[in-house]
Amino acid sequence: MSAPEIRRTYSDSIAGYVTAYEPAHQRFGLRTTDGREFTIHLDGLLGSQIVRNLAEGHRDTSEATLDMLAEGRYVFVYGIFYEWDGGARIEARNITFPEEHRGAYVFEDPNWWVQQAREIADFYLRGQFPDDVYDWRRFRTHLTLSGTHVPEFAGQDVRQETDTISRLVYGLATAFLLTGEDRFLEAAESGTEYLREHMQVADDREGIVYWYHGIDITQAGQRKVFASEFGDDFDAIPMYEQIYALAGPTQTYRITGDPRIAADIDRTVELFHRYFKDYVRGGYFSHLDPITMDPRADSLGRNRARKNWNSVGDHAPAYLINAYLATGRADLADMLEETADTVVRHFPDEPNSPFVQERFHEDWSPDRTWGWQQDRAVVGHNLKIAWNLIRINSLVDKPEYVALAERIAEIMPAVGSDQQRGGWYDVVERRADPRFGDHRLVWHDRKAWWQQEQSILAYLILAGVTGDPDHRRLAREAASFYNAFFLDYEDGGVYFNVLANGIPYLLGTERLKGSHAMAGYHSLELCYLAATYGNLLVGDNALTLHFRPLPESFPGRTLRVAPDLLPREAVRLARVWIDGERYEDFDPKNLTVQLPQSTTRLKVRVEIEPTEMPMRISSSFDGRTARVSCEGVLGRDSLEKLRRTLGEALEAGPERVEFHMCRVTEISREPINELLFQRTKAGLDVDFVIVGEVPPEVTRALAATDAFLTDPHARCDDE
Repeated sequence: MSAPEIRRTYSDSIAGYVTAYEPAHQRFGLRTTDGREFTIHLDGLLGSQIVRNLAEGHRDTSEATLDMLAEGRYVFVYGIFYEWDGGARIEARNITFPEEHRGAYVFEDPNWWVQQAREIADFYLRGQFPDDVYDWRRFRTHLTLSGTHVPEFAGQDVRQETDTISRLVYGLATAFLLTGEDRFLEAAESGTEYLREHMQVADDREGIVYWYHGIDITQAGQRKVFASEFGDDFDAIPMYEQIYALAGPTQTYRITGDPRIAADIDRTVELFHRYFKDYVRGGYFSHLDPITMDPRADSLGRNRARKNWNSVGDHAPAYLINAYLATGRADLADMLEETADTVVRHFPDEPNSPFVQERFHEDWSPDRTWGWQQDRAVVGHNLKIAWNLIRINSLVDKPEYVALAERIAEIMPAVGSDQQRGGWYDVVERRADPRFGDHRLVWHDRKAWWQQEQSILAYLILAGVTGDPDHRRLAREAASFYNAFFLDYEDGGVYFNVLANGIPYLLGTERLKGSHAMAGYHSLELCYLAATYGNLLVGDNALTLHFRPLPESFPGRTLRVAPDLLPREAVRLARVWIDGERYEDFDPKNLTVQLPQSTTRLKVRVEIEPTEMPMRISSSFDGRTARVSCEGVLGRDSLEKLRRTLGEALEAGPERVEFHMCRVTEISREPINELLFQRTKAGLDVDFVIVGEVPPEVTRALAATDAFLTDPHARCDDE
């Protein structure tokens, strides 16, 4: 009797690039990121949509699906997979397009991440403070899927964790940097003050500050929780908790210059140097005994005399880079260099494993038996190393930093990403399985929001610094997956985890939007730095940031406004406004503003742009007139930027659209055609007017169309 034929039918997803569309056969070819070719059949019910941002309506494209299947477009396909002996077939049921058209990824709009930051920050404000009163006594570590507090039962103690508050404060301060909206800074400052009053221990005798694990809010009052009560760190003082206690206050300090925060940073760093630092073998211990402050105390058990990724690598992204950006201090730069050197020296593990080693004994010998980690790799930590080494290299130029970052970026996709569906995995075995040759998934194939962030930022900054098209491709693929599947359009915020195919995973603590692990930190850090790298290093767009300093708070009244550690000469400070008025006392190269004397806080808005920016274009609207200002070469490469800016201008419904082109040096046929096209769409009631003394060759090119009015007596915005 012959064996029965094996047949499988299941739903799944696949991501890749359209290779060819065959309408006669109702199918198209798809090439995955690792180069495999598949045929996708379209002979069933089919819907499609374009990826949308938070607070945007559904962008249904079902009627146009077949016309959108152009060669080279990146798509996500969800469908039915049929498998049988000797054959397989994929029938599409839904297609998601991250591009509006080929090359126009939605998240590369200069305002995409700013809008997302605003929505995420508002989600957390609504959840924690539904009455708009930022009373942090009412903060709760846990938030439900819909952003409400988890129900509290009679007599139940409710814990506020220091790190969770600090991470949310970071996110709110970051949202203010991007948007300038006062509610975010007000909440961040009140949260910082709450941390200082309730979560901090200031030891004036030793000149140090350390931070409680948290406090319990009870009917009888508050109970301080000194040592950690989180499972991995129970009854110890873990370095990462002290590190992340600084995340929110430090980001707030960048905006305000509050000298009390500066003192907290210095005295917490002194804690690190006095008790956590290993002056003999280098690096920082991961845990201290809470009584003796000894990293070698027997009471620490498996955490005795240990070092790990968090105790060394988390300084830079959590607070240290931001503290340096705010101050420019040499001692903080030295600490950044020291931690980067330590990572480069001890963490790589090739040829034993493509993944870095994350846990160590005191002498830097690998600890491959610790707790849950054993000999396993957290994919996101590898990407985080690549991202932060490239950042620090802009401050301390060392070829070994770039070499390790590039090596991690090269090897990670094959061992840490989902080559079929897109996105990045969580925890895998550090060593390949000899039977299968791959690095097996440890617990599941789910994908966490924070690990997607690390991949986006690592490849985006590498793309901007190196110009490597493969880095940009991988950054786009990662951002496509994140924006397609992690944004919660119903309740707001982002999901903690999704299944391999992108469907949200909503069980246990992973159902929550607020928890020990999630508080708006990574999602808003992503918005901020994706906007920074995407606009300034990759997209040739300006970036606007907002500050609210008391001038005397910053030494010499010097406000440092660099958005991140970026390559020298890559960006410049182009324009500054103080209290709504243009201000000229600033240093474009060093990205500093010399603040005027004032006894009150100032509203400072700055515009930073790439140093080499062939076309600058922006728009504004005053109620009746939209102004589109252009500078440089208006060529085919600037067509998408022109189209987007025109769309924003016309969306406001103006009666008159002014084009300020006094500094346009050249214009090609494609932008002229775009202006003509939009002129037709705008209707007869809207005037398109060229204002100011436009260069003659530009005037002639536009006048030849006979479609524009001219107003040579009006002044250009840039005159």
